[in-house]
Amino acid sequence: MSYFAAAVVRDAKGWTASELDLGGVADLDEVADRLRDVDSEAEVSLLFVESDDAYLVIIRLDEGEDLRVFGSDSAFAEESRLGALLVGDIKAPAVEIDEIAAAAPADEEEEPAADPDADPVGDADLLTDLGVPARRLLALTSHEGMLPADMTAEVCRLIGCGDEVDELREA
Repeated sequence: MSYFAAAVVRDAKGWTASELDLGGVADLDEVADRLRDVDSEAEVSLLFVESDDAYLVIIRLDEGEDLRVFGSDSAFAEESRLGALLVGDIKAPAVEIDEIAAAAPADEEEEPAADPDADPVGDADLLTDLGVPARRLLALTSHEGMLPADMTAEVCRLIGCGDEVDELREA
């Protein structure tokens, strides 16, 4: 199973991005330790893990603490060792996809068609304070045909680190 892991950290100077190797990690705590190692002084550390053009996991640490995880689909835990490691222990679903439409104001543009098979898990609010509310994250996650790389690009654009992640992909 192939994956791309981008660590995006924000300090007083702004955002920086670097690729993170997850080879040999034993558990989620070890993934968090590797994320902390990118910049131990970072205010916010995010890790975007894309796997096989099918799954996205976002991990967040605030000042190196308060580990929060969101996964685009619980099926990732069944598909691979990496998926089981990242989202296998998440018990509570993020929210039902049907709730996305129910929460939308009537005057708002229609969201794209939701993927009926998507089963997001974890903390969908983990990026709310950065400008990506849970409803928007879930809409991106459940958009049928959207690849994890597209989701990462859009989320990073919304939080202000899109150029850094684009440069990382091009390197």
